[in-house]
Parts: sequence; C-alpha cells; structure tokens
Amino acid sequence: MRQNQEESSYLRYMLQQYPIGLQSFQEIREGGYLYIDKTEIIHKIVSTDLYYFLSRPRRFGKSLLVDTIEELFKGRKELFEGLWIYDKWDWAQTSPVIHFDFSKLPYKEEGLSKAITYGLNKVAKKYSVILTGNSIKVQFQELIESLSTMGNVVILIDEYDKPIIDFLEEPELADANRSIMKDFYSIIKGSDTYIRFLLITGISQFSQVSVFSDLNNLDNITLEPQYGGLIGITQQELEANFSEEIAALQKDRPDILTQIKDWYDGYTWDMKTWVYNPFSLLNFMVDPEFDPYWYETGTPTFLIRLLKKEWKYDVETYQMGKQSLSNFNTVNPNMGALLFQTGYLTIKNISPNRKVYDLGFPNLEVKSSFLDGLLGAYRGMEGVDSVAEMDVIKNALREGDMPAMILGLNAIIAKTPYDLWRPDTESIFHAQTSLIFRLLGVEVYSEVHSAQGRCDVLVKTAQYIYVLELKLDGTAAEALKQIKVDLKARGYLTPYAVDPRKKIAVGISFSSKTRQVEEYEVEQY
Repeated sequence: MRQNQEESSYLRYMLQQYPIGLQSFQEIREGGYLYIDKTEIIHKIVSTDLYYFLSRPRRFGKSLLVDTIEELFKGRKELFEGLWIYDKWDWAQTSPVIHFDFSKLPYKEEGLSKAITYGLNKVAKKYSVILTGNSIKVQFQELIESLSTMGNVVILIDEYDKPIIDFLEEPELADANRSIMKDFYSIIKGSDTYIRFLLITGISQFSQVSVFSDLNNLDNITLEPQYGGLIGITQQELEANFSEEIAALQKDRPDILTQIKDWYDGYTWDMKTWVYNPFSLLNFMVDPEFDPYWYETGTPTFLIRLLKKEWKYDVETYQMGKQSLSNFNTVNPNMGALLFQTGYLTIKNISPNRKVYDLGFPNLEVKSSFLDGLLGAYRGMEGVDSVAEMDVIKNALREGDMPAMILGLNAIIAKTPYDLWRPDTESIFHAQTSLIFRLLGVEVYSEVHSAQGRCDVLVKTAQYIYVLELKLDGTAAEALKQIKVDLKARGYLTPYAVDPRKKIAVGISFSSKTRQVEEYEVEQY
C-alpha cells in the first residue's frame, strides 16, 4: 500500500510531457513537451558561418540538435517563442536546408549509393528541384547549386557514420561504404561559395581522415570546452527543469539527487562540463526506478566480443593520446577510442598539457550493465544476468567470511563451458574473479603494480583490504607463500600501512579439471 501511495504522490507532480524518443523540434514544441533550452549555445555555433563536426553517443540528442538548427534557419520563429534565442536571431534571413539523416536511409536494403540518391531526391522534391546527374557526387553538387539561388545553403548531416558502424563486423562492406561516402563529401570543398553553414554529427570520429580528408576547414568541436553542454543535461538544467519532480521524490528519498547523479550523470568531453544521459534521465522521471534504460536500447555485443577476443576485462585503465581518442580504425580498432566514442567510457582526467586522457565508466548504469555483460561473455553465458548471484560474495567480503566467498565464486565460475578454458594460463579464472568483484561495487585493482612487481587482485571494502593470488593447478600454499614473499619484497600493502582496515592475504588454487577452487589459504596481517 505504501508503495502505491508513494507512486501516486509522485505522479501528482508529473506536470510535464517528456519527449522520450522524439527528435522533431516542431513536434516537441507544438506538443507541449519539455524542451531543455539549448538555444544560447546553439547560437554560438550557427552565428559563425563555419563547418562543424560533432561526435556524441547514441540517444544523446544529436538528431534533435540537428532538427532544431534546421527550424532555426528556416525562420520558424513561432517554435522558439519563450526560448533564449527568440529575440536574438534575424528571422527574416532564411536559408534552404539540406538535411540528411543516414539512419533513415535504406542503405541496408538498396545499397549506400542508391540510398543517398533517394535522400538527395527527397530534399530536391521539397524545393521543386529536379536532379539529372548520373552519380551521387554530381547530384549533390547539382542540389547545392540549385538551392543556392534561394540563398546560401545550410547542410545538416546526421548519423553520418551509420552505414559504417552497422557493418563493423563486415570490414569489406564497411570500407566500401566509406569510399562511397568520401566521394559524396568531396563535393563540399568546392562549394564553399554556396554554403552558409555545415554541421555533421555521428558517433565515431574514425572517418575524420578518410571520409572528410578534403574538408580541411571542418572544425571538430567534440572535445572543445565551450561545447561541453551542447548535448545532454547539466546539473543546473536538471534542477531547473525537474524541480517539482525532484521535490516530490525527496519526500521519501531525501538523497535522490545524489542517487540520480550516481546513476546517470558523469559524461564529460572536457573535464569542465558534466552531463546526464538524457534518455535515461527522462525515462527515470516517468518511472523513478534506477534501471539501465540507455544501455538496454543497444547492448554492445560487438564491443564485448572484441574485448573478450583481446582478453581485456579491466576496461577502466585506458590512457590515450588526444589523436588516438579522436580516431577509430575499422580494421584494427582501438578499443579505448571505440568505447569512448560509443558512450561506454568517458574522460576521467586530462593531463596538464591536454595531450593524455584517462578513461573510465561515466556512472553506475553503464558500469554495472557493461561489466555484467562482459562477465557473461567470459562465462560463456551471454545475456544471462550475473548480478543476482553476487549477494553471497558481497556479504562474505563485508564480513571477512572466506569460506562463503569461495562458495560464491565456485557457484558462478563452475558454470563456465569447458571450451572457454585456456588450460595453460589463469586467464579465464582471473578475468571472471576480477569482474565479479568489480560488479559488487567494491574497489578492485587487477595486477596491482609496485616498484618491484604486481599482485593478481587487490580488493578494498569498508573493513578489509584483500590481497589475492590466483594459481591454476598449483597449491594454495604456493599462492599464499608468493603473497607473503611479495608483501615483504614488493610492498603491495606499504601504501596502506597506516590504514586501520584489516589486511587479509588469500592464496587460491584453481583446478582446470573441475573448474572450481580446489583449495585456499588465508592469513591476516
């Protein structure tokens, strides 16, 4: 009964319509949906008459941004009433707009060249222009020049990389589509005199060189601080636009703002502005339960498969140069760049010279869901939720109960199919153990380095610091002995000498035959 009363109390404050999945600025404004006013920062971009490129993850609002800019250049003044830009824009100076959304073109069914021809003719029809060219390059040039008789042209290209991203597992087709796109975009450079403004958006930046090589005046604003809040919802925007919802939720959950922040905030491209995932935040406001709304709309099976292929499971240790961060090669993908561009990692630190970037998970939604998916892959049980099996281990770590911890580990690891094992190494055991601890929400460090060496796993809880050494087909005594030697010679715990938490060394021997922990030994320091 109390839960129903809480839901009713909250629903009374749901005075707004949330534009979940809506990409039409006109539909949002005329339908009375909530619109987070981004027109001040949009004004900075559109007033410069330059060529821009912006990369952001899926479902972050790129398409709405593009559509908003289109309505602006069309002079749809009535749609902007009440917004920052309303009395600061010259509504009489309209422009013809070429708006291309590659996600809506039938390139899978018809092939990319035919799909682009379809898109060009669709725009041409709106302006009563007939295209006669026999190639997409000629048709594009023809469309730009024809529309320029009505004023300098605005070109908006959304999801430019969709025909490449969708075929990452078919490299030959991805490369073929990239060649077609390069030919298509090559016409822009020679059309400068006809173009007023250009914006290209997408998820990836890997084609900055190969697709847009002729566009040396294309300004990539992805990492520029002044545009950090262009897409997504800032803390200030959250508290200003959802004040009544938050107040209602705080009656029963006083710390709700902190919880929302932990779950859905954390994305940054400049370490100056942080934004919430708008798709997850809006879904939470409709039904205030902490679920992985964004993650579940596009489970990254391909990315997880690549990580498993490389035996990579500690995905929070990527350190990259700016150039590497901004590019992606389809043949030899840089996993750090790909995870960053697709939204599964974000920037955690930038070196003083802004040349080195540290990456990590943005929030709990992504961290818990991604690690669970990765653990499922290493267990050979893709799509199976591992979180429900974690309580035994979590409680054991909290209480220092090693028998219960080993029991929990065995319950999860023993289910791994035989053909996933690499009997010559501890890899699969090490990977699963590390991922299990990370999913528990405790501090976990794999292959912790000191001046002289490293330990397999270091785990910190409120009461304990655990040092674990994992052995395959060895003995627990050997594992514990190695810890004891290393504690003395390599100083794993030296940084925690004055830490009041109890230190526990755990030597674990794992059997490749039974696929379980055969024995373990524990010593407290």
